[in-house]
Amino acid sequence: MKKLRVLIIDDERMARQEIKRLLDPYADVEIIGEAKNADEAILQIEQKHPDLLFLDIQMPGQSGFDLLESLTDVPEVIFTTAFDEYAVKAFEVNALDYLMKPIRGERFAQAMERVRQKLSAQTIDPQIFVKDRQQYHFIRWSKVHLIESMDNYARLYFEGKNVFLKSSLNQLEEKLDTNIFFRINRSQIINMQFIKKININPNGRLQISMQTGEELEASDRQSVKLKSMGRI
Repeated sequence: MKKLRVLIIDDERMARQEIKRLLDPYADVEIIGEAKNADEAILQIEQKHPDLLFLDIQMPGQSGFDLLESLTDVPEVIFTTAFDEYAVKAFEVNALDYLMKPIRGERFAQAMERVRQKLSAQTIDPQIFVKDRQQYHFIRWSKVHLIESMDNYARLYFEGKNVFLKSSLNQLEEKLDTNIFFRINRSQIINMQFIKKININPNGRLQISMQTGEELEASDRQSVKLKSMGRI
């Protein structure tokens, strides 16, 4: 049985020790590391690819929210916090769960049961965390049908909504799954699973009709590339 790979992120050593103590009875859990700030956490997430983060929201420097915003592929998250206002925010963004400090054993067990149910029920579906104005979102990449360049930002379109992401289109293109996402021109990346049909315009470029209603045109170079992929 595959173990649940956990990374604990909290600036207080005693808080990290407490979570480790609470995890000790769980034979199906492997603690792969711990970090006391966002910089340490980012390195470990990129190197070790945890399944689950226990993440303190309020930390010196970058907060837990800031940390998640910097990741292109976000693991499942259980927030930990000593501040009610942050617990409310965590709940509103549909995190896997949140735990108030000091953490009660009974409440911790409930969170772990929720983890098991969710991870056993879903296939691997990478997600991203986005703060857009005063709203926080966990967004599954499979739900994103279009990404547009907006100067140094990217606008993600998903399920009738759109949010801004602090990333350039070039940065995103390097990290996205090329079996799913394709850059059709200088300013747009599409999720190919949302393509409805493709036609050839009089100028030879491909006209792409999306299931979500957008009509998009690929550049000359990307039209050739898309044809070579057997999409038309």
